[in-house]
Amino acid sequence: MTIRVAVITPASVNRLDHLQRQRRFLDEVRTPGIDVVRVEACLDIDAPPAGSSPLFVHVPPGRDGMRVGAARNAAAALALAHGADLLVFLDVDCLPGPDLLERYVSAARAHPHDLLCGPVTYLHSVQRPSTMLELSALTRPHPARPLPAEGSIVAATDDEFDLFWSLSFAVTAEAWTRLEGFDEAYEGYGAEDTDLGRRARSLGMRVQWVGGAHAYHQWHPAGSPPWRHLDDILRNGALFAERWGEWPMRGWIDSFIEGGAVEPHGDGYRRSYSSRATRTSSI
Repeated sequence: MTIRVAVITPASVNRLDHLQRQRRFLDEVRTPGIDVVRVEACLDIDAPPAGSSPLFVHVPPGRDGMRVGAARNAAAALALAHGADLLVFLDVDCLPGPDLLERYVSAARAHPHDLLCGPVTYLHSVQRPSTMLELSALTRPHPARPLPAEGSIVAATDDEFDLFWSLSFAVTAEAWTRLEGFDEAYEGYGAEDTDLGRRARSLGMRVQWVGGAHAYHQWHPAGSPPWRHLDDILRNGALFAERWGEWPMRGWIDSFIEGGAVEPHGDGYRRSYSSRATRTSSI
């Protein structure tokens, strides 16, 4: 029986090279019984990038930045309108492993009511594979999350829900409808995926770690902590804390505090006075 799988990718103009490589890799996927349709949601231009898949939606930025959650929601709605049975969310800077779709389909049949997450390898700057044949030698999954054996599926424990990352995951149409998508109040960078994981837990859903559903994050310049997203992290972190009673992304916030840019304030955090003075003087 054929299953229709929609691969959903939010895209932006500064990631077009990543998008083109992802498209090439998806074109290499040929799995019997899986009908693949790509759906791209563009965050900052209102026309499909050159060579785009037939399904395209534009989601303009909001007051506080790109609306990644809203873009994923809009693309999912379009995919469901075209008969998708399974939604696979793959960020624009991620490449699919050769078995990613097949593993997600198998996991969805076994756990149709849960969030399905495969391992992610973060490629180094010099690692720019041109074909799927090169991926096996580069596989080095991020150590922060569980790594089930190839073909096995392991349920997350309650304290692992915050390890749900939206750069690569899958969910059935039924489960997505129950979740009601990402909370679109989150704009800019951070916390919308942790929020979705918490909502799944509140609904009695599980996160399932899917062995062998490898994705490969393509390198691009970034900071650790991500300094350019500091204001987004503080704003979205405060929204998350209001919803769930605690702050997310604490490792990054602790680093911002150590760097003198953030200070505790009441039950939360804010930019420190010294960092605000520095920011004002540099404008």
